[in-house]
Amino acid sequence: MVGVDDPTVHQLRSLLTLAEELHFGRAAARLYLTQPALSQQIRNLEHRLGVKLFTRTSRRVEVTPMGHALLPLVKNAVGATDELRDAARSSFAGKDGQTLRLGLTDCAAALASTRRVIAALTTLYPGLELDFRVVDLVEQATALAAGQIDAAFVYLPVPEGFHVQPLTTEPRVVCISASDPLAQRSSVQLAELADHAVAGLTPEVSLAGREFWAIDPRPDGSPVRYTDHHVSRVESLLSAVSFDGAIAFLPAAAAELYPRPDVRYLPVDDLAPCTFGVVWPVSDHGNPSIVALEDVCRRLRDQSPPTDAAPGPEHPPATTRTVT
Repeated sequence: MVGVDDPTVHQLRSLLTLAEELHFGRAAARLYLTQPALSQQIRNLEHRLGVKLFTRTSRRVEVTPMGHALLPLVKNAVGATDELRDAARSSFAGKDGQTLRLGLTDCAAALASTRRVIAALTTLYPGLELDFRVVDLVEQATALAAGQIDAAFVYLPVPEGFHVQPLTTEPRVVCISASDPLAQRSSVQLAELADHAVAGLTPEVSLAGREFWAIDPRPDGSPVRYTDHHVSRVESLLSAVSFDGAIAFLPAAAAELYPRPDVRYLPVDDLAPCTFGVVWPVSDHGNPSIVALEDVCRRLRDQSPPTDAAPGPEHPPATTRTVT
């Protein structure tokens, strides 16, 4: 029976990698971790084992004598786990034509958390073919429902019927015309935007999605006005802001991904963050390609993912859930 103080395989693998690199940055990169997350893994392992494994200074990392003594045992334990994993994957690799069809919006394709999952899939499942399809704000849900793609990287919320694996949270910002008087501000409050019309998303986007990205209803009860646009792509949303004086609420990452001289991105001090993740139909749970994706997400879930957004104000973490 596994005890609560037993080291995890991930912790043991972190120990081996750091012992090889003797550098937190290089070891973290090999493990798809941030440096703080790797440091936490090592501290947790030392606490569970009750011994100090490394000495750290500002300039170097060294393995302690006790760490050197334990390394052969750790290698044996990790090696046995690798053999078990490889045996399981060999049956997966033996299946013909295993392809994971992934949908990505233009924005999602550029995010660090997306690349992190894809890099881990490529490393851990080299026999799995990845097929990418660029989708818009409507297609990310309809293509999934129609079986045209297996999973999609999206900003939440999504309609019911999909399993949601959150990856990162980031602030939301307001996109406003550069000619608007508020564009000269360093940040705004939601109440200051009450008189601005929100660029309308196409009705084909789920109601939950349209209301979330318009902040409708507003916390103070003020009504939300919409333009007559039926937008399904981010670039069209920005044009509605630039030419027609609308506003749009977007993930903070948009400021870096879509820089334009005709619009400004402003932090909203009292606006909750948004969540980015990967989703797939609940009904596809047993699909071998989805099993591989679930395995990768499970491995990355407890690690500290990189932040996708540009620096912004502090916000409380978003609530994430599995939609059934």
